[in-house]
Amino acid sequence: MNESPFRSEPGDRDIAPQFVLPLVVRIERGAPPARTDALETAARAVLVMLSDERSLGDGAWAEAVRAWQDARIRKVVRRARGAEWRRAEALPGVTVTVKSAEVRVFPPVPLDGWPKDLARLQVSGTDLDDPEPPLAADGSVPVLWMNPELDMSAGKAMAQAGHGAQLAWWELSQEERAAWRDAGFPLAVRTADPGRWGELTTIGLPLVRDAGFTEIAPGSCTVVADHPALR
Repeated sequence: MNESPFRSEPGDRDIAPQFVLPLVVRIERGAPPARTDALETAARAVLVMLSDERSLGDGAWAEAVRAWQDARIRKVVRRARGAEWRRAEALPGVTVTVKSAEVRVFPPVPLDGWPKDLARLQVSGTDLDDPEPPLAADGSVPVLWMNPELDMSAGKAMAQAGHGAQLAWWELSQEERAAWRDAGFPLAVRTADPGRWGELTTIGLPLVRDAGFTEIAPGSCTVVADHPALR
């Protein structure tokens, strides 16, 4: 792809019909997931959607996935609990669980065509914390490095982690994709050390530049996707 799906300047992707990938994170009152778990689960959910047989070839979701990828690559994270979560689970999609977090990903929908049970869910209120600092990332697995200079809600950061995972996926060969999928999409999401962030953005790894629809300025570098196969 010659044109970045995340760049801020207008381009051919803006002319195409716009779709969005819905993700819903389960946040039960009194038992919210840890922030890092939520970010890693969202990233893995995007990869599960991209690799699902229903998203490929003549699969049931393939046309929607192609239309979404031909336009801006938008992802929106909403939250649900209780009956809201049960209604979301009844819709076509895939639920991914990582440690304390559950995220359900749905096939892309038109920007103004969300299913009713998803459209009513809130985007705000996804502020999450880590009870303890996450352990250092295992260098043998892909790491999605977050920009240490940006302050993002957990929902926004989840979408950005998903973008980073998707860019890495696009850069891999079919064999590398299959190996990642067969291993269960191991990955880590960590905030980069401020002193290392500049280096990470200049060594040719996939880099997300946000379009600036919410929270941060257009063109902001948010995530570097450090997959071992791309180093």
